[in-house]
Amino acid sequence: VLMVEHHLDVIKCADWVIDLGPGGGDSGGSIVAQGPPEEIADNPTSITGKYLKPPLLPN
Repeated sequence: VLMVEHHLDVIKCADWVIDLGPGGGDSGGSIVAQGPPEEIADNPTSITGKYLKPPLLPN
C-alpha cells in the first residue's frame, strides 16, 4: 500500500518511509531519505525526521 501522509502518528507506524523534498515543483521531488521511521528520525538531512524524532524517539 502506498500512502501520501503528513500526520506524524501515521508516519511513525509505517514499515517504510520515503521522504521527498526539499520544496516542491521543479525545486523538489528528490528522495531525501528512505527507510524505517526510526532511520528517518535519525537522518539529519530529513526535514520530516526533525519533526518525527520527538514523538518517535523520546529521551
